[in-house]
Amino acid sequence: MKLRVVNESDVLDTVIVGTAASMGGTPTVAESYDPKSKEHIRAGTFPTEDDCQRELNGLASLLESQGVRVLRPNTLQDVNQLFARDVGAVVEDRLVATRMIEDRAAEWEGIAPLLSGVSESHLLRPPAGVRIEGGDVMPMNGELWVGYSAPEDFDTYTTSRTNEAALDWLSDQFPDWNVRGFQLTKSDEDPRANALHLDCCLSVLSGGHALVHLDGLKLAEDRAFIEAHFKGQMHGVDAQAMYDMQCNLISITPLDVVSCPSFESVNQQLETWGYHVHATPMKETAKMEGLLRCVTMPLHRKA
Repeated sequence: MKLRVVNESDVLDTVIVGTAASMGGTPTVAESYDPKSKEHIRAGTFPTEDDCQRELNGLASLLESQGVRVLRPNTLQDVNQLFARDVGAVVEDRLVATRMIEDRAAEWEGIAPLLSGVSESHLLRPPAGVRIEGGDVMPMNGELWVGYSAPEDFDTYTTSRTNEAALDWLSDQFPDWNVRGFQLTKSDEDPRANALHLDCCLSVLSGGHALVHLDGLKLAEDRAFIEAHFKGQMHGVDAQAMYDMQCNLISITPLDVVSCPSFESVNQQLETWGYHVHATPMKETAKMEGLLRCVTMPLHRKA
């Protein structure tokens, strides 16, 4: 299997799309590890397996209709395998098999069989002490943007998924890339004040455009960098829109973006910028604080 990902928008050739085939029913609040899931558990509105599987199958069919090769994880009994992106991230021609929180470690077993054609030298496994999830890893043509939490937040919040040690480790693995870290705003109880991963508050598009919830970035200097980097080519969204996952989109080609029908303002802005929007419903999946980028793990993007 050929691996290649150097940015967020080259033509998507091969991708893993998550599955809800046996997601284990509704967890208890104590078993949940993100504030949006907790909110829906308490409200009795946590998504059903059937609804999530219908949404994921719809996304897979949309991608296949656009010529994308879609792989699905092997189903593990009573394991939530929706968010394939967090299990691994391809950078250049290597896959970082991410080190997730203990509650999610089993998800790798569903992905691993799909990677049997990848040589061991192209699989990177973080050592003990390095914690990283794929939603925090964003290849940017020679720069690797990484969402993370400094020690005081990482030791406090369950929603802190990537630690500072990951920045140094990634720099060692990809010495030709500039690793740029962005501290994220975290909350274990308020989903509107929690950027679970970098891709929950930032979506980067091919034409130098970005969708961003700036308050998802904890530090003023990081917010200033994003504003300067995108120089007026940025569409800001508020805390409610981040909660709805309107920054969590995926590009199929430089000009084709997958979004959701209800994201009216974002979709209008994308079209104004010249992108073609492919809309597919994902509102049930979004109740678990992840969406289109989270449920997809690109393995190969063509230059």
